[in-house]
Amino acid sequence: MPHPDGQDNSNLELVAKRFSTYVLPGRVTDPLACIAEARDARDVGLGGVWLSERYANKEPAVLGGVIANAVPGMRFAGTFYAHMRHPIVTASISNLLQSITGDRFTLVLARASEQFFKGFGAPSLTLAYLRDSIGIYRQLWRGEAVDYEGPVGKLEGLKITDFYDGPPPPIVFTAMGPKALAMGGSHCDGVLLHPFLTPEAVGRSATAVRAAAEKAGRDPASVRIVANVVVAPDLPRDEEDAIVAGRAVTYLQSAFIGPILAELNNWDPAELARLREHPSIASHTGGIVSQKMTREQLVEAGLTLPKEWLQTGAVAGSAEACAHRLCDYLAAGADEILLHGSPPGAMGGLTKALGPLLSHQQKA
Repeated sequence: MPHPDGQDNSNLELVAKRFSTYVLPGRVTDPLACIAEARDARDVGLGGVWLSERYANKEPAVLGGVIANAVPGMRFAGTFYAHMRHPIVTASISNLLQSITGDRFTLVLARASEQFFKGFGAPSLTLAYLRDSIGIYRQLWRGEAVDYEGPVGKLEGLKITDFYDGPPPPIVFTAMGPKALAMGGSHCDGVLLHPFLTPEAVGRSATAVRAAAEKAGRDPASVRIVANVVVAPDLPRDEEDAIVAGRAVTYLQSAFIGPILAELNNWDPAELARLREHPSIASHTGGIVSQKMTREQLVEAGLTLPKEWLQTGAVAGSAEACAHRLCDYLAAGADEILLHGSPPGAMGGLTKALGPLLSHQQKA
Protein backbone atom coordinates (compact mmCIF):
# COMPACT_ATOMS: atom_id res chain seq x y z
CA MET A 1 0.00 0.00 0.00
CA PRO A 2 1.41 3.40 -0.90
CA HIS A 3 2.25 5.95 1.79
CA PRO A 4 0.31 9.26 1.78
CA ASP A 5 3.33 11.12 0.40
CA GLY A 6 3.53 8.72 -2.52
CA GLN A 7 6.24 6.43 -1.19
CA ASP A 8 5.80 2.70 -0.96
CA ASN A 9 5.75 1.45 2.63
CA SER A 10 8.43 -1.10 1.84
CA ASN A 11 10.73 1.74 0.76
CA LEU A 12 10.04 3.58 4.00
CA GLU A 13 10.93 0.47 5.97
CA LEU A 14 14.23 0.21 4.13
CA VAL A 15 15.09 3.81 5.00
CA ALA A 16 14.05 3.38 8.64
CA LYS A 17 16.12 0.22 8.99
CA ARG A 18 19.35 1.70 7.65
CA PHE A 19 19.22 5.41 8.52
CA SER A 20 19.20 7.27 11.80
CA THR A 21 20.21 10.70 13.04
CA TYR A 22 21.68 12.57 15.98
CA VAL A 23 19.46 14.66 18.20
CA LEU A 24 20.82 17.61 20.18
CA PRO A 25 24.07 17.94 18.23
CA GLY A 26 26.66 20.31 19.69
CA ARG A 27 26.08 22.49 22.75
CA VAL A 28 22.61 22.39 24.26
CA THR A 29 20.55 24.90 26.23
CA ASP A 30 17.15 23.18 25.85
CA PRO A 31 17.47 19.41 26.38
CA LEU A 32 13.76 18.84 25.78
CA ALA A 33 14.26 19.93 22.17
CA CYS A 34 15.16 16.25 21.69
CA ILE A 35 11.43 15.48 21.65
CA ALA A 36 10.67 17.66 18.63
CA GLU A 37 13.83 16.48 16.87
CA ALA A 38 13.00 12.81 17.48
CA ARG A 39 9.46 13.38 16.19
CA ASP A 40 10.86 15.11 13.12
CA ALA A 41 13.16 12.12 12.55
CA ARG A 42 10.21 9.74 12.79
CA ASP A 43 8.06 11.89 10.51
CA VAL A 44 10.66 12.01 7.71
CA GLY A 45 11.10 8.24 7.89
CA LEU A 46 14.29 7.75 9.93
CA GLY A 47 14.26 4.73 12.20
CA GLY A 48 16.45 5.80 15.08
CA VAL A 49 18.00 8.64 17.03
CA TRP A 50 21.40 8.83 18.69
CA LEU A 51 22.45 11.02 21.60
CA SER A 52 26.02 11.72 22.62
CA GLU A 53 26.94 12.29 26.26
CA ARG A 54 27.89 15.81 27.30
CA TYR A 55 27.83 17.12 30.85
CA ALA A 56 25.30 18.12 31.97
CA ASN A 57 22.48 18.85 29.51
CA LYS A 58 23.00 15.76 27.34
CA GLU A 59 22.49 12.83 29.70
CA PRO A 60 21.37 9.75 27.74
CA ALA A 61 20.20 7.94 30.87
CA VAL A 62 17.56 10.64 31.34
CA LEU A 63 16.81 11.77 27.79
CA GLY A 64 16.56 8.19 26.52
CA GLY A 65 13.56 7.76 28.81
CA VAL A 66 12.10 11.07 27.62
CA ILE A 67 12.38 10.03 23.96
CA ALA A 68 11.05 6.52 24.60
CA ASN A 69 7.96 8.01 26.24
CA ALA A 70 7.39 10.85 23.77
CA VAL A 71 8.24 9.03 20.54
CA PRO A 72 7.56 5.31 21.08
CA GLY A 73 8.86 2.88 18.49
CA MET A 74 12.09 4.73 17.67
CA ARG A 75 15.45 3.07 18.10
CA PHE A 76 17.56 4.93 20.65
CA ALA A 77 21.36 4.79 20.89
CA GLY A 78 22.95 6.51 23.87
CA THR A 79 26.66 7.21 24.23
CA PHE A 80 28.26 6.50 27.59
CA TYR A 81 31.80 6.86 28.90
CA ALA A 82 32.33 3.48 30.54
CA HIS A 83 34.71 4.70 33.23
CA MET A 84 32.46 7.51 34.48
CA ARG A 85 29.90 5.14 36.03
CA HIS A 86 30.21 1.99 38.12
CA PRO A 87 29.59 -1.07 35.89
CA ILE A 88 26.37 -1.95 37.67
CA VAL A 89 25.04 1.57 37.04
CA THR A 90 25.76 1.43 33.27
CA ALA A 91 24.41 -2.11 33.05
CA SER A 92 21.28 -1.21 35.00
CA ILE A 93 20.57 1.95 32.98
CA SER A 94 21.02 0.00 29.75
CA ASN A 95 18.77 -2.81 30.94
CA LEU A 96 16.06 -0.31 31.84
CA LEU A 97 16.34 1.58 28.54
CA GLN A 98 16.13 -1.72 26.67
CA SER A 99 12.91 -2.46 28.52
CA ILE A 100 11.17 0.90 28.04
CA THR A 101 12.16 1.20 24.36
CA GLY A 102 10.81 -2.25 23.55
CA ASP A 103 14.22 -3.79 22.83
CA ARG A 104 15.31 -0.83 20.68
CA PHE A 105 18.19 0.49 22.81
CA THR A 106 21.86 0.43 21.81
CA LEU A 107 24.65 1.09 24.31
CA VAL A 108 27.36 3.15 22.62
CA LEU A 109 30.73 3.20 24.37
CA ALA A 110 32.97 6.12 23.51
CA ARG A 111 36.52 7.16 24.23
CA ALA A 112 37.92 10.67 24.49
CA SER A 113 41.40 12.07 24.95
CA GLU A 114 43.04 11.91 28.36
CA GLN A 115 43.09 15.72 28.30
CA PHE A 116 39.31 15.80 28.15
CA PHE A 117 39.03 13.88 31.43
CA LYS A 118 41.88 15.66 33.20
CA GLY A 119 40.80 16.55 36.70
CA PHE A 120 37.81 14.19 36.71
CA GLY A 121 39.49 11.73 39.07
CA ALA A 122 38.39 8.86 36.82
CA PRO A 123 40.48 5.80 35.88
CA SER A 124 42.10 5.68 32.46
CA LEU A 125 39.71 4.52 29.76
CA THR A 126 41.99 1.93 28.19
CA LEU A 127 40.96 -0.75 25.73
CA ALA A 128 41.50 -3.32 28.50
CA TYR A 129 39.10 -1.38 30.73
CA LEU A 130 36.51 -1.28 27.94
CA ARG A 131 36.93 -4.95 27.08
CA ASP A 132 36.44 -6.05 30.67
CA SER A 133 33.54 -3.62 31.19
CA ILE A 134 31.75 -5.14 28.20
CA GLY A 135 32.19 -8.62 29.65
CA ILE A 136 30.81 -7.46 33.01
CA TYR A 137 27.75 -5.83 31.42
CA ARG A 138 26.91 -8.97 29.53
CA GLN A 139 27.25 -11.15 32.62
CA LEU A 140 24.94 -8.83 34.53
CA TRP A 141 22.40 -8.82 31.69
CA ARG A 142 22.36 -12.62 31.84
CA GLY A 143 21.41 -12.40 35.51
CA GLU A 144 24.77 -13.73 36.65
CA ALA A 145 26.70 -12.68 39.75
CA VAL A 146 30.05 -11.11 38.88
CA ASP A 147 33.27 -11.73 40.76
CA TYR A 148 36.08 -9.80 39.12
CA GLU A 149 39.44 -8.18 39.77
CA GLY A 150 41.26 -6.24 37.05
CA PRO A 151 41.38 -2.86 35.29
CA VAL A 152 37.76 -2.07 36.22
CA GLY A 153 38.42 -2.68 39.94
CA LYS A 154 37.44 -5.41 42.38
CA LEU A 155 33.88 -6.69 42.26
CA GLU A 156 32.37 -9.34 44.52
CA GLY A 157 28.95 -10.89 43.98
CA LEU A 158 27.81 -8.01 41.78
CA LYS A 159 24.31 -8.68 40.43
CA ILE A 160 21.27 -6.86 39.03
CA THR A 161 18.06 -7.72 40.83
CA ASP A 162 14.54 -7.34 39.39
CA PHE A 163 16.02 -6.82 35.95
CA TYR A 164 14.36 -6.89 32.55
CA ASP A 165 14.92 -10.41 31.27
CA GLY A 166 14.80 -9.61 27.58
CA PRO A 167 17.39 -9.62 24.80
CA PRO A 168 20.54 -7.75 25.85
CA PRO A 169 21.14 -4.40 24.18
CA PRO A 170 23.78 -4.44 21.46
CA ILE A 171 27.05 -2.70 22.32
CA VAL A 172 28.55 -0.35 19.73
CA PHE A 173 32.06 1.07 20.09
CA THR A 174 33.19 4.36 18.56
CA ALA A 175 36.36 3.52 16.67
CA MET A 176 38.92 5.16 14.38
CA GLY A 177 42.41 3.70 14.58
CA PRO A 178 43.43 0.07 13.92
CA LYS A 179 43.46 -1.00 17.59
CA ALA A 180 40.02 0.45 18.22
CA LEU A 181 38.61 -1.11 15.04
CA ALA A 182 40.04 -4.48 16.08
CA MET A 183 38.53 -4.04 19.52
CA GLY A 184 35.12 -3.44 17.98
CA GLY A 185 35.38 -6.48 15.74
CA SER A 186 36.59 -8.74 18.54
CA HIS A 187 34.29 -7.74 21.39
CA CYS A 188 31.37 -5.56 20.26
CA ASP A 189 28.12 -5.92 18.35
CA GLY A 190 28.88 -2.91 16.19
CA VAL A 191 31.27 -0.07 15.44
CA LEU A 192 30.45 3.61 14.96
CA LEU A 193 32.95 5.19 12.60
CA HIS A 194 34.09 8.80 12.82
CA PRO A 195 32.61 11.59 10.67
CA PHE A 196 34.52 12.78 7.60
CA LEU A 197 35.55 9.41 6.27
CA THR A 198 35.24 8.87 2.54
CA PRO A 199 33.29 5.82 1.34
CA GLU A 200 36.62 4.17 0.50
CA ALA A 201 37.87 4.76 4.05
CA VAL A 202 34.64 3.34 5.43
CA GLY A 203 35.18 0.27 3.27
CA ARG A 204 38.72 -0.19 4.59
CA SER A 205 37.53 0.28 8.17
CA ALA A 206 34.72 -2.25 7.70
CA THR A 207 37.21 -4.76 6.33
CA ALA A 208 39.46 -4.28 9.38
CA VAL A 209 36.55 -4.73 11.79
CA ARG A 210 35.31 -7.88 10.12
CA ALA A 211 38.80 -9.35 9.87
CA ALA A 212 39.19 -8.88 13.64
CA ALA A 213 35.81 -10.53 14.21
CA GLU A 214 36.81 -13.53 12.12
CA LYS A 215 40.14 -13.81 13.92
CA ALA A 216 38.25 -13.84 17.23
CA GLY A 217 36.09 -16.71 15.99
CA ARG A 218 33.01 -14.55 15.49
CA ASP A 219 30.72 -14.18 12.49
CA PRO A 220 32.07 -11.09 10.69
CA ALA A 221 28.60 -10.26 9.36
CA SER A 222 27.28 -10.06 12.93
CA VAL A 223 29.24 -6.87 13.65
CA ARG A 224 27.21 -3.86 12.49
CA ILE A 225 29.16 -1.09 10.75
CA VAL A 226 27.65 2.35 11.30
CA ALA A 227 29.02 5.16 9.14
CA ASN A 228 28.69 8.60 10.71
CA VAL A 229 28.16 10.95 7.76
CA VAL A 230 27.83 14.74 7.81
CA VAL A 231 25.00 15.70 5.44
CA ALA A 232 23.70 19.03 4.10
CA PRO A 233 20.86 18.32 1.64
CA ASP A 234 19.03 21.09 -0.23
CA LEU A 235 20.48 23.87 1.92
CA PRO A 236 21.51 27.44 1.09
CA ARG A 237 25.24 27.78 0.53
CA ASP A 238 25.95 29.55 3.82
CA GLU A 239 24.16 26.82 5.79
CA GLU A 240 25.95 24.13 3.81
CA ASP A 241 29.32 25.75 4.51
CA ALA A 242 28.55 25.97 8.22
CA ILE A 243 27.59 22.30 8.41
CA VAL A 244 30.35 20.90 6.20
CA ALA A 245 33.33 23.26 6.28
CA GLY A 246 32.77 24.53 9.81
CA ARG A 247 32.30 21.06 11.26
CA ALA A 248 35.33 19.74 9.34
CA VAL A 249 37.51 22.21 11.23
CA THR A 250 36.36 20.92 14.63
CA TYR A 251 37.68 17.47 13.73
CA LEU A 252 40.67 18.14 11.50
CA GLN A 253 42.37 20.79 13.63
CA SER A 254 42.69 18.27 16.48
CA ALA A 255 46.25 17.05 16.94
CA PHE A 256 44.81 13.62 17.79
CA ILE A 257 41.86 13.18 15.42
CA GLY A 258 43.14 15.12 12.39
CA PRO A 259 46.14 12.91 11.57
CA ILE A 260 44.09 9.72 11.93
CA LEU A 261 41.41 11.01 9.56
CA ALA A 262 44.06 12.13 7.06
CA GLU A 263 45.71 8.70 7.18
CA LEU A 264 42.43 6.80 6.84
CA ASN A 265 41.39 8.95 3.88
CA ASN A 266 44.84 9.03 2.25
CA TRP A 267 44.88 12.82 2.56
CA ASP A 268 48.03 14.96 2.63
CA PRO A 269 48.86 15.62 6.32
CA ALA A 270 50.64 18.84 5.34
CA GLU A 271 47.19 20.37 4.82
CA LEU A 272 46.46 19.82 8.52
CA ALA A 273 49.49 21.88 9.49
CA ARG A 274 48.28 24.68 7.24
CA LEU A 275 44.84 24.49 8.84
CA ARG A 276 46.27 24.76 12.36
CA GLU A 277 48.29 27.79 11.24
CA HIS A 278 45.11 29.63 10.24
CA PRO A 279 44.90 32.81 12.39
CA SER A 280 41.49 31.91 13.85
CA ILE A 281 42.80 28.55 15.04
CA ALA A 282 46.35 29.50 15.98
CA SER A 283 45.02 32.15 18.36
CA HIS A 284 43.20 29.50 20.41
CA THR A 285 45.53 27.16 22.24
CA GLY A 286 44.11 24.37 24.36
CA GLY A 287 40.48 23.55 25.05
CA ILE A 288 37.79 22.73 22.52
CA VAL A 289 38.00 24.93 19.42
CA SER A 290 34.27 24.69 18.70
CA GLN A 291 33.57 26.33 22.05
CA LYS A 292 35.98 29.23 21.39
CA MET A 293 35.58 30.08 17.71
CA THR A 294 32.54 31.73 16.18
CA ARG A 295 30.57 30.04 13.42
CA GLU A 296 32.01 32.55 10.94
CA GLN A 297 35.57 31.78 12.02
CA LEU A 298 35.00 28.03 11.70
CA VAL A 299 33.60 28.43 8.19
CA GLU A 300 36.38 30.78 7.12
CA ALA A 301 39.03 28.33 8.27
CA GLY A 302 37.17 25.34 6.81
CA LEU A 303 36.97 26.85 3.36
CA THR A 304 40.78 26.88 3.20
CA LEU A 305 40.77 23.08 3.24
CA PRO A 306 41.13 21.23 -0.07
CA LYS A 307 37.76 21.15 -1.85
CA GLU A 308 38.20 17.44 -2.43
CA TRP A 309 38.20 16.83 1.33
CA LEU A 310 34.91 18.65 1.83
CA GLN A 311 33.33 16.99 -1.20
CA THR A 312 34.40 13.40 -0.42
CA GLY A 313 34.41 13.44 3.41
CA ALA A 314 30.84 14.77 3.69
CA VAL A 315 27.65 14.72 1.63
CA ALA A 316 26.09 17.96 0.34
CA GLY A 317 24.04 19.29 -2.57
CA SER A 318 20.61 18.35 -3.82
CA ALA A 319 18.64 15.70 -1.96
CA GLU A 320 18.94 13.37 -4.95
CA ALA A 321 22.71 13.81 -5.18
CA CYS A 322 23.06 13.27 -1.44
CA ALA A 323 20.99 10.09 -1.61
CA HIS A 324 23.26 8.64 -4.30
CA ARG A 325 26.35 9.55 -2.29
CA LEU A 326 24.97 7.92 0.84
CA CYS A 327 24.30 4.74 -1.10
CA ASP A 328 28.02 4.74 -1.93
CA TYR A 329 28.67 4.35 1.81
CA LEU A 330 26.28 1.41 2.00
CA ALA A 331 27.92 -0.19 -1.01
CA ALA A 332 31.33 0.29 0.64
CA GLY A 333 30.32 -1.82 3.64
CA ALA A 334 28.20 0.29 6.01
CA ASP A 335 25.15 -1.47 7.45
CA GLU A 336 23.65 1.74 8.82
CA ILE A 337 24.25 5.44 8.30
CA LEU A 338 24.03 7.92 11.14
CA LEU A 339 23.17 11.28 9.58
CA HIS A 340 24.92 14.21 11.22
CA GLY A 341 24.98 17.97 10.92
CA SER A 342 21.55 18.85 9.52
CA PRO A 343 18.40 18.93 11.67
CA PRO A 344 16.09 15.92 11.15
CA GLY A 345 13.26 18.14 9.95
CA ALA A 346 15.38 19.21 6.96
CA MET A 347 15.87 15.63 5.74
CA GLY A 348 12.45 14.90 4.27
CA GLY A 349 13.60 15.36 0.69
CA LEU A 350 16.63 13.19 1.36
CA THR A 351 14.70 10.26 2.82
CA LYS A 352 12.15 10.48 0.00
CA ALA A 353 14.98 10.21 -2.53
CA LEU A 354 16.60 7.34 -0.63
CA GLY A 355 13.60 5.00 -0.68
CA PRO A 356 13.64 4.02 -4.39
CA LEU A 357 17.45 3.82 -4.43
CA LEU A 358 17.51 1.40 -1.50
CA SER A 359 14.77 -0.69 -3.10
CA HIS A 360 16.76 -0.89 -6.34
CA GLN A 361 19.97 -1.67 -4.44
CA GLN A 362 18.22 -4.48 -2.56
CA LYS A 363 16.92 -6.05 -5.79
CA ALA A 364 20.24 -5.75 -7.63
